[in-house]
Amino acid sequence: MKILITGFDPFGGEAINPALEAVKKLPDTVGKAEIIKLEIPTVFNKSLEKIEEAIKQHNPDVVVSIGQAGGRFGITPERVAINVDDARIEDNEGKQPVDIPVFADGDNAYFTNLPVKAMVAEMVEAGIPASLSNTAGTFVCNHVMYGVLYMINKRYPHMKGGFIHVPYIPGQIVAKPNMPSMSVEDITKGLEICLRTISEVEEDLKVAAGTIC
Repeated sequence: MKILITGFDPFGGEAINPALEAVKKLPDTVGKAEIIKLEIPTVFNKSLEKIEEAIKQHNPDVVVSIGQAGGRFGITPERVAINVDDARIEDNEGKQPVDIPVFADGDNAYFTNLPVKAMVAEMVEAGIPASLSNTAGTFVCNHVMYGVLYMINKRYPHMKGGFIHVPYIPGQIVAKPNMPSMSVEDITKGLEICLRTISEVEEDLKVAAGTIC
C-alpha cells in the first residue's frame, strides 16, 4: 500500500506549521504502508494541483492531508468536506474567495472513506488526545479535503482519502494565552497511529462519536 500524506506550509502570520513539521518526522514505512510525504502551499487551487501531480506520479492507494487547527485540544480526523470556499483570511498568495464552490460540478459534500472512528479510538488508546470532527472549516483545509474527495469521485475511484487537523505546538502559543497545544512528537505519534490504522483496517468502527451541537 502507498499512502500520500501532505502537510501545509505556514500561514496566517505563523512562522511554523505543526502539520508540516509532523509530516516531516514520520517514518518512510508505517505498518503495511509506504509513506510518501508532500509539502503543499496554503493556496486555493495550487494546493490541489500539487496533490494531483503527486497522485499521477506515485499512484497512491490513499491520500491523507494534514492541517493546523489552532484552538483544538487534540488530533481530529475529519468526517466530511463541503463544497464551498469562504475564506476569513487571505491565503498565502492573497486570495480570499467568498461563497465560491470548490468545484461547480461537485456534490454539496463528500464524506471520507477512511476508518476515522477507528483512528480516533487507536489514538485515545495510546494516550493521544483525539476526537472525530464534523467540520474542516471553509478555508484551504476544507478546500483540499473536498478537492481530493472530488478527484476520487470523478477520476480515481480506487483511492481513499481524508483529512486530519492537528493543534498548535507549544512554541506557537507563547503570545496566545490559554490556547491549547500539543508537542510535535505527540502529533507525529498520533499521525503514525492513524496511518497504521488506515493500512490495517478495512471497515470502520460502528460506535457513537457525534456531537450534540
